[in-house]
Amino acid sequence: MQRKAYVPGVAALIAALLAGCTGGGALGGEPDDSKPGDTGGTTAAAEPGKYRTLPEACGEVDTGTLDSMLPGIKENPDEEQREKAYEGVPTVTYDTDRRVGCRWKVESSDATHHLLVDFERVVSYDAAVSDDTRATEVYSSKVQKADLPEPSSTPSSADAGDGDADGSGDGSDGADPEPSDSAGSGGDASDEGKDKGEGGGEGGGDSGDGDSSSDAEAPVTPPGLEPRLLEDLGDASFLDDALTTAASATRHRTVTVVFRTSNVIVTVEYDEQPGRRTEIPDSKEMQDKAQELAGILADRFDE
Repeated sequence: MQRKAYVPGVAALIAALLAGCTGGGALGGEPDDSKPGDTGGTTAAAEPGKYRTLPEACGEVDTGTLDSMLPGIKENPDEEQREKAYEGVPTVTYDTDRRVGCRWKVESSDATHHLLVDFERVVSYDAAVSDDTRATEVYSSKVQKADLPEPSSTPSSADAGDGDADGSGDGSDGADPEPSDSAGSGGDASDEGKDKGEGGGEGGGDSGDGDSSSDAEAPVTPPGLEPRLLEDLGDASFLDDALTTAASATRHRTVTVVFRTSNVIVTVEYDEQPGRRTEIPDSKEMQDKAQELAGILADRFDE
């Protein structure tokens, strides 16, 4: 997949976030010169994080949202299989007080969709470093690993890319120590296909074997919808959008929304893989749905 140069503004933001983190040394949060048992008598213990527990991940996404994000889930004629699809599958975790997650997968005649929701409660084991400070460091490392591209120079790009601010979120669970399943999401076959002369299935022939050079040049995301920092979602948030462009495989899109609220980091990962290689998942539709779910989850932390 193609990526542009890393955003200088994002690098500056990370530096500012880390500069505000006191009491710890490097990104890992370890003190620089502390010695065991050396209290110094002057440093007050940092405050614990706001959140002491995590929600039950598989119960946090309602059926209406699943119907919207996973087309075909409610059409399954087998009632038992349909109920299991709605329930989701908990992700592997070794400490449910620190990390929980759930994933869903639905296959239909048109596409395969995956959805992953992950909650990570960050705890600082340094008495001089608060849980919120440590969470800021962990979140900053995720922003850095996402390698967000340069924003478009079009003045309206930011507005066009924000989508529904009330439901925005971010993704890219880059630094997760726990195993998790990635998922891909869908997009606009017509607009992006026309850019590459594929014609969205008409006039482009039935060949999913089109020109490999044009496949390699497929746009990752439409202008204004590039991976970016988000606003009004948690304490900090970003969105990543990745489209595979391999000529020999069906393209799939993965939209990831990641946000931090106090000492909890939430990741929503949404993936679509169309049944036909000539189709390209709709970036805006997928981003809107992922941000809407992230917004719902963020609101529940505020309740």
